[in-house]
Amino acid sequence: MAQRKLKDKNIRKLTRMGGGRSMGLTLPVEILRELGWRKKQKVVVKRTGKRIVIEDWKR
Repeated sequence: MAQRKLKDKNIRKLTRMGGGRSMGLTLPVEILRELGWRKKQKVVVKRTGKRIVIEDWKR
């Protein structure tokens, strides 16, 4: 797979998940490593105006 140009590194596409009504989005592995997030970790998704905020889930 070809590497993205540096300016396009954080541009992502939404993809349909399993033919259902949900959409998925991949996140850059560099960001996940910086945050210390792992596979199957729970996160909270919030809408703030026209932005989406993804935060670590705290009990």
